[in-house]
Amino acid sequence: MSDRLNSGSLWECQPKAWTFVQKSLEDLSGRNAVIAQWKQRLLSETGTRLVDWIDHLTLGHNDVSHEQLTELGFREETTNRGVWFHAEGLFPRIRYVVESADAGVAMKVESVARFCQLHQVSDLIGSRHADFKMATVDATPAAHLWVVERHGNQTFESSEPTETQKQDLRAFAGKFRDRPRDSAEGYAVARQLVTELAAEIGMDWACDRFFASERDYWQSRNKAAQIQWQRQDRLGVGWANHDHHTYRSSREHFKDLIESFESFGFHCRERFYAGAQAGWGAQVLEQPSCGLVIFADVDLSPHEVAGDFAHQGLVERQELGTVGLWCQLHGESFLAAGMHHLECQFEFDAVRKQLAAMGIETMTPFTDFAFLRQAFTQGERWMIQPDRLQKLVEMQRLQPDQAKEFERHGAIGSHLEILERNDGYKGFNQTGVSDIIHRTDPRIQHTP
Repeated sequence: MSDRLNSGSLWECQPKAWTFVQKSLEDLSGRNAVIAQWKQRLLSETGTRLVDWIDHLTLGHNDVSHEQLTELGFREETTNRGVWFHAEGLFPRIRYVVESADAGVAMKVESVARFCQLHQVSDLIGSRHADFKMATVDATPAAHLWVVERHGNQTFESSEPTETQKQDLRAFAGKFRDRPRDSAEGYAVARQLVTELAAEIGMDWACDRFFASERDYWQSRNKAAQIQWQRQDRLGVGWANHDHHTYRSSREHFKDLIESFESFGFHCRERFYAGAQAGWGAQVLEQPSCGLVIFADVDLSPHEVAGDFAHQGLVERQELGTVGLWCQLHGESFLAAGMHHLECQFEFDAVRKQLAAMGIETMTPFTDFAFLRQAFTQGERWMIQPDRLQKLVEMQRLQPDQAKEFERHGAIGSHLEILERNDGYKGFNQTGVSDIIHRTDPRIQHTP
């Protein structure tokens, strides 16, 4: 990633490319009624938009030219001939074909096998265990609808695992699930597990499987996540609409966290710091082969943002900010606590209304721009281990009355985050994130 982004510069909206993608999708929906039906089903049954589920659009010479794609900011990939991507925005890739009769929409799902089982689809490209699978849902002379499943493979060719590799995939799913989370040694153990699996199937595929386990762990501890998962699983799409995974870290272990992610193939993208009063910072990381983005939060002082706080290491301090206190109460996100939240892409108003009807309320939005809207579901309250509270009081990092309150009522542990992106905007709202960091501080939250 360029120095421009790594230094914290903001991403920009890409309205022309966004309009092109929207119009292309509308055109393909008009050419195939099944595509249009899926657009409506996703909205009404999951509160999501079809545009956010697109892996790629296949377009012919009657739909777009190379010159038009270039003018819109798309560039042809060097490793996938005929496939165009947009580096400055969040858009589906464009797969260019000669005949417009071969055009269509490819939806991303977590499991093609699950989707095919639910919807009686049998035209599968790639075996059940491959790192790339694709199935034809509907094909007409005007437009096709496919579903796509990827595991660290951004090509259009499947890699078929050997029997030994299949056994490894099954075995390591259990090892990731049961990995030790109760001590700092868990960082090294996780890195070792991923490295061992990567030696058999490659780092990208191993990283993909590790984060599937991370989502499962987070979901097991969050009711809002479980309810939304059920809605999306009923359509066979899973969490393929994830936008980013958020981890909270103590200052002591932030370097361990970043080192772990970089060993999985992530690179550091932009950094965040919202000013002296905010008391926090964040490093955004991306693993492009897996389509994964991480937002890593940590307490931060004003003078520390000038340096490379992700790699230099941070000294533990007496004062605890919002992130540090969360880690002291619940544990490290990478270990016992699990992710603070998973952020997925939705139709913002629709999903909030649908979840409210099911008893899941959302907090006041902390970002409400035309190009970016964000809100947390009401947090999942976790009980706190008494020895953690006692230690914090003894170290004078928590007032006795606050400790008693946490002991009786627990503290907010995790959320599902609702996000809507428009105009291809790929970044985050620094001011809004600072606001929600403050509002999720356990010391100012009201008990039930």
